[in-house]
Amino acid sequence: MEHIYISDIAAYEGQEVTLHGWVYNIRSIGKVWFMIFRDGTGMIQGVVVKSEVTPEIFELGSKLSQESSVTISGTVRQEKRSIGGYELGIKSIKVHQLATDYPITPKEHGTAFLMDHRHLWLRSKLQHAIIRVRHQVIKASRDFFDNNGFTLVDTPILTANACEGTSNLFNVDYFDTVAYLTQSGQLYSEASIGAHGKVYCFGPTFRAEKSKTRRHLTEFWMVEPEIAYCDLDENMDWAEKFISYVVGWCLEHCKTELEILERDTGMLEKVVPPFPRVTYDQAVQILKDNGVDFTYGDDFGGADETIISSQYDRPVMVHRWPAEAKAFYMKRDEKNPDLALGVDVLAPEGYGEIIGGGQREDDHDTLVERILHHDLPMKPFQWYLDLRKYGTVPHSGFGMGIERCVTWITGIKHIRETIPFPRTIYRLEP
Repeated sequence: MEHIYISDIAAYEGQEVTLHGWVYNIRSIGKVWFMIFRDGTGMIQGVVVKSEVTPEIFELGSKLSQESSVTISGTVRQEKRSIGGYELGIKSIKVHQLATDYPITPKEHGTAFLMDHRHLWLRSKLQHAIIRVRHQVIKASRDFFDNNGFTLVDTPILTANACEGTSNLFNVDYFDTVAYLTQSGQLYSEASIGAHGKVYCFGPTFRAEKSKTRRHLTEFWMVEPEIAYCDLDENMDWAEKFISYVVGWCLEHCKTELEILERDTGMLEKVVPPFPRVTYDQAVQILKDNGVDFTYGDDFGGADETIISSQYDRPVMVHRWPAEAKAFYMKRDEKNPDLALGVDVLAPEGYGEIIGGGQREDDHDTLVERILHHDLPMKPFQWYLDLRKYGTVPHSGFGMGIERCVTWITGIKHIRETIPFPRTIYRLEP
């Protein structure tokens, strides 16, 4: 028998179908009771009329509980007042498991309680919508790079070298040595452009930052393109085209989810190229003009990013940073060696940095100096230095954190809701 899903229910109007899923809620009015039923692809209202079913089926209206797993059969009919515009005239119900004492109820629950029950909280309407948006962000990211001639080249999770120093890395025992959980696939992608020209990697990354902000996780997913023969300006072109594509895709394909989340999409609709581009110096001046006592050379904090981005109606690109604020591999500006050719893309509405990237140092001797300056061990970077000895070229790239992008697009307050099972400094389960 064909497995019918609620998302396709409109194609079966007037037909009898069987659906498999879970009870969302039940309400009774005398000789009729209603079930809101979900199957993972959507929700539909089922109607049980006493005169149309056996006594055993009708009595289930007082026995079935939230999250009980059932199979229901009945006739699909259009009903504009019902969720999704259709309802099911139920004729039979098979109970697979009667759930009792489901812990997440309509009453208010604290964050700690909900996170302890994350494995169940995922079933709620809002959380379901967020994860569906996440799916589309990931799909759009892959489609953008696939459709623009990039090759997906997977990079390792376990590495011997640190992309940006070891202070915020998780180290693990690796036989008779120490390995690190990757904080970026960038260095390996730089190797891959020598073979493929334009590449991207996509996977989990790890940061051992003891941060408690609403923007940080210790484990998150990142998509990272790297492009040969690409300078900072072209890199920024790619970044704005990429962000615009992802946002546009979600506006088109996540309408239901964004409505459920009550997301005001007005600002998202303005996310089209060109994005404003300001230098770090200009961004600092914006802070000073707004009364912020900011120390030149520092990285921007969340409050700083919010002030800078609030000046614009779409993401803003902050480029040419003080070199000491950026990683060892960042190329310096030939017009001012004190500046690095890096760029951070700040989302509007206070959602902060969603992309970080820049042009890479392509000169062998200069890169050696940078590694020594940052007190990094030379041996793990020998293979990386080889890239500057055998066909080095100007190249650039960036990384976008999936969770930060989803936080922004959905308009939610905390990043922990954008990944099925978040990892923070205080949470390693469920």
